[in-house]
Amino acid sequence: MTTRVGIGYDVHPLAPGRPLVLGGVTVPYERGLAGWSDGDVLAHAVMDALLGAASLGDIGSHFPPGDPRYRGISSLELLQRVGTLLRDAGWRVVNIDAIIAAEQPRLAGHFAIMRQNMAQALGIDPGQVGLKATTSEGLGFVGRGEGMAAWAVALIEGVELSR
Repeated sequence: MTTRVGIGYDVHPLAPGRPLVLGGVTVPYERGLAGWSDGDVLAHAVMDALLGAASLGDIGSHFPPGDPRYRGISSLELLQRVGTLLRDAGWRVVNIDAIIAAEQPRLAGHFAIMRQNMAQALGIDPGQVGLKATTSEGLGFVGRGEGMAAWAVALIEGVELSR
């Protein structure tokens, strides 16, 4: 049995007229994250962590921005596809830990549903998904309220299949 770790990072600007989607939850807020898909920085960071751990590239190589098939798509659907890619390559998710950087809105009240959504998309238990939020104390693009960022770490295990 082999274990691997991967790290993911994503950032999107906030824009008026878009829903704020994080971990598959539409969070009430006056602006949402701009992006080709639904702009879910949390799910995107998790996908990149998982793909990186399995040496399967990144989300842009699997779901390229600009491809009409992915315009406005739910990032949970993409996360489900990443879970399938991992299983097909002989890997299983041990755990995920992620953090969202945002000045507003408060997110902690939405974490349970976010964890449940991401776990369901990956076919794992919500207890295998850790989630936190922080601010950037007014510094940088996050601190100015211009956007949000997310980081994720994923641990996977499996029997490496030769490719």
